[in-house]
Amino acid sequence: MSTYDASCLCGACKMTVQTDPNPEAGACHCGKCRKWSGGIFLAVECSKPVIFNDNAPIGVYGSSEWGERVFCRICGSSLVWRSLDGAHSAVALQAFDDPESIPVTTEIFTDCKPGNYALSGQLRGMTEAEFMAQFTPQQEG
Repeated sequence: MSTYDASCLCGACKMTVQTDPNPEAGACHCGKCRKWSGGIFLAVECSKPVIFNDNAPIGVYGSSEWGERVFCRICGSSLVWRSLDGAHSAVALQAFDDPESIPVTTEIFTDCKPGNYALSGQLRGMTEAEFMAQFTPQQEG
């Protein structure tokens, strides 16, 4: 497991992030992430819940029936997407003190991506249906 420091633009929300030993970042092109982040949401999946400093002025927005978004109430920085059940969380790549050390390797909701931009390199991609299928219970039978 690797531990990283991250923070918002104004520094009021400092956090400790634990990831897999060799973390990778992913790009989300869903409409909610694009609206929330002002562009492509680049994020790193966390292996444990994010720990914020005491009295961090975080705000939480319930963006769907299964997820919420955490942001700084002072500067507005988009910080964390997390599932309501606590099983998944992803921290904004640009919140990391050294974001360049974590490569972007995947993109999700590729079928929702507008045509006016494209990421370079060989990235693994998933459509909305492919991504959502990971979280849908499989029917027996």
